[in-house]
Amino acid sequence: QAQLVESGGGSVQAGGSLRLSCGVSVYSYRNNCMGWFRRAPGKEREGVAALYTGGGPSDYADSVKGRFTISLDLAKSTLYLQMNSLKPEDSAMYYCAADAGPRAYCGGIRFLNAAYNYWGQGTQVTVSS
Repeated sequence: QAQLVESGGGSVQAGGSLRLSCGVSVYSYRNNCMGWFRRAPGKEREGVAALYTGGGPSDYADSVKGRFTISLDLAKSTLYLQMNSLKPEDSAMYYCAADAGPRAYCGGIRFLNAAYNYWGQGTQVTVSS
């Protein structure tokens, strides 16, 4: 059973930056989908960034394009989410997720909660105005 552990959340003022990390263990990298999701109070969990370990461009929700960057360091088995120009509406619990793979591509399922098999416990991000 894969284990995902997020870290790096915290409180920041609008316009600031944070980098979230997700340590991944007991996991086989084999053309997988990996992503970051978030859930704000009273809202459903939504996908914000995803990548395909088999290669190709990453995907981002429209609300974070140009501000967030997802990356994977295989040597460290760590998934990152660099968040710049943060806004109060980015405040949420952030989760990393990974599927069991292999997949030919992530495509249309990249932001579907049900497509992912493994989840971290979440890390809180709070952005004040």
